[in-house]
Amino acid sequence: MTKQQTDPKIVTFGCRLNTYESEVMRQHAREAGLSDTIIFNTCAVTTEAERQARQSIRKARRDNPDAKIIVTGCAAQINPEAYASMKEVDHVLGNEEKLKRESFDLEGSARVAVNDIMEAEETAAHLVHGFEEHTRAFVQIQQGCNHRCTFCIIPFGRGNNRSVPIGAITEQVRTLVDNGVKEVVLTGVDITDYGLDLPGKPTLGQMTRRLLALVPGLKRLRLSSLDPVEIDEDTYRLIAEEPRLMPHLHISLQAGDDMVLKRMKRRHLRQDVIKMVRRARDLRPDVVFGADIIAGFPTESDEMFENTFALVDELDLTYLHVFPYSERPGTPAAKMPQVPGNLRKERAARLRSAGEIAEQRFLRSRVGQTAQVLVEKNGFGRCEHYAPIQIEELEGDSTGEIVPVYIAGIKNNRLLAYPLGSPAAEAARNVIAAQ
Repeated sequence: MTKQQTDPKIVTFGCRLNTYESEVMRQHAREAGLSDTIIFNTCAVTTEAERQARQSIRKARRDNPDAKIIVTGCAAQINPEAYASMKEVDHVLGNEEKLKRESFDLEGSARVAVNDIMEAEETAAHLVHGFEEHTRAFVQIQQGCNHRCTFCIIPFGRGNNRSVPIGAITEQVRTLVDNGVKEVVLTGVDITDYGLDLPGKPTLGQMTRRLLALVPGLKRLRLSSLDPVEIDEDTYRLIAEEPRLMPHLHISLQAGDDMVLKRMKRRHLRQDVIKMVRRARDLRPDVVFGADIIAGFPTESDEMFENTFALVDELDLTYLHVFPYSERPGTPAAKMPQVPGNLRKERAARLRSAGEIAEQRFLRSRVGQTAQVLVEKNGFGRCEHYAPIQIEELEGDSTGEIVPVYIAGIKNNRLLAYPLGSPAAEAARNVIAAQ
């Protein structure tokens, strides 16, 4: 058989951790010899994510009547019966089971294999040798979450905090670098809680400093979503001193009003976020920020929403991930007085519009500057600040390489750039200088 016939197809929903775990499953499924198989790695953050997953499963069955369909991920972990009851589904695996090689020996195995995730006590290090569809690699450093935000169902899909030992993370990153990966993203469910369960309780910053020292060949490192009040002193030191840590930080903000944050049972208040952003900018003036925000959380008044909306501008947040609040059965927030659905959508739309304006403002500020771009495909890539850049007149296939460029303008919501030192770049520099 050809490679195309034997390789399983994986459909990934949700977070960066799922992206990493999909690669682990890809390797397991290959080793098990699975062919004509589609694996759905689901998300349970919103009811919309689950709806999209079910819709995709049904379409996959219509288009592939003879394929084996496996459903796993957080939605399958939390409500396995819902997916087992779908006639399109052959097997359902839990979040712990999906990372075990033996789970993909399907002959004679149980149709549903989902354990109690709260009983899980450790996170195994799964070596991923490369990411087929991505030029950057996601490396899992921890699993689960010890906190119980009132809107969130994810701890019941992922279990409690479990950290990967530093040595295993280092081995994983070194393997990726040896296979040509230039950029790694450290990911998990709650990475600022990294190490609390390990001997000596190493912090996220301590682990990251050691990783960078032990893998000098790693060119670029990014951190996934950070809790603003749990950033340790070593992480701040890295922000200030380590050029390989990219100047792009993503905050698990959720809201900018103190009453909403308290009702969410978040660990931070508005002033904590302001303090964190200002400190990071003092240490590294060019750092840019992204943020997750929930619009229309239960009991959110117009005034409370305006406090969140104002914080976006006050902190000059560049990349916003905005979600209208979605009720999750079994969470405390689902029992609170709800904001009407149309109002949630209106508030989300306002925040997204503010995010688009902020991103455009940042893109304009980069014109006339230089950047280092990790090329992903057809000359498109991301710079240090994660801004999208299209490189014109790039000779040869530079996919996976870091290319120095001169930024000449903006086109189709992307920065337009030329290879640094090229005639086109020099011509663009002269035009901008003359303006």
